[in-house]
Amino acid sequence: ILIPTIFCTLTIINVLFFVGPSYRSVSKITSSSSSSTSPLSQAMGMASQFGISIPGSNQANQKWVYRELIYSRTLLQRVINTKFNTSKFGEDKTLLQILTYGNDEPAHPPEVLLDKGLTYLKDMIKVSENPASGIYTLTVDAPEALLASEINKKIIENLDSHQKNYNKKRTYKTRVFIEERIKSTNLELESKEENLKEFRSSNRRIENSPALQLEEQRLSREVSVLTGVFTTLKQQLETTKIQELKESDYVIIIDHPFTPVSRHSPNRKLIVIVSGIASLFLGLIVAVVLEYYKSIISDQTEKKKLDQ
Repeated sequence: ILIPTIFCTLTIINVLFFVGPSYRSVSKITSSSSSSTSPLSQAMGMASQFGISIPGSNQANQKWVYRELIYSRTLLQRVINTKFNTSKFGEDKTLLQILTYGNDEPAHPPEVLLDKGLTYLKDMIKVSENPASGIYTLTVDAPEALLASEINKKIIENLDSHQKNYNKKRTYKTRVFIEERIKSTNLELESKEENLKEFRSSNRRIENSPALQLEEQRLSREVSVLTGVFTTLKQQLETTKIQELKESDYVIIIDHPFTPVSRHSPNRKLIVIVSGIASLFLGLIVAVVLEYYKSIISDQTEKKKLDQ
């Protein structure tokens, strides 16, 4: 009786006064960048038919690995430097301050605080993927309900911003490359057209000359091929410009982060019940052991009396 009473009392005191509550916010997201029917990927496919290799074309249908991106130091550092409002520490406090020194004076250099804060933040985040559907479940645990949902939202915002910036840089490089190719192709096309014009001006009657007819076909073919390449590049340029100016959500939110209404942990009743059951078994074991030793001592005492 004594052991379960002591353990249960200590457990109740611990969960009530020492173990802080934890709230969980859950969201579900997926990527929109893997669509094979995007205008940019279609235009890149058309360009490849003419033997034009455009930088970034092998990444047009790239699948984003969100788990690694979310856990990356770059993204976590953006989140941890964001300001949040909390009931415990007040308004406009960075997440780094909330997770490390609170309203006290920092006891460590900024570099040490940042490493500790990033470690705490990474432990608060859990990312899981459904390989069949490509849907990611993002879970954030925090000491306050609103803080948990706000951190979840900021992670998604920074993830979307990271992908937008990456795609803008890639599209910009593609546009610059296409513009350079258009200039060089245009010069080559003009040169071939001039050669064809000069040939036709110098050889007005070629019906009876197979060699001249073959030469004209060759020059016409070169002009035709370059015209097709030039037209394709112009179409690709317009598509790339539209893609560059396009403002779309690269991260599709299936379930938005919600503000939990009740704490996720600790489950105080379950902890006290488990502690009570475990301590009861411990008390029984101790009682049996003590009784066993008592019986041994009692037997030894009786033997001594009989010997005397």
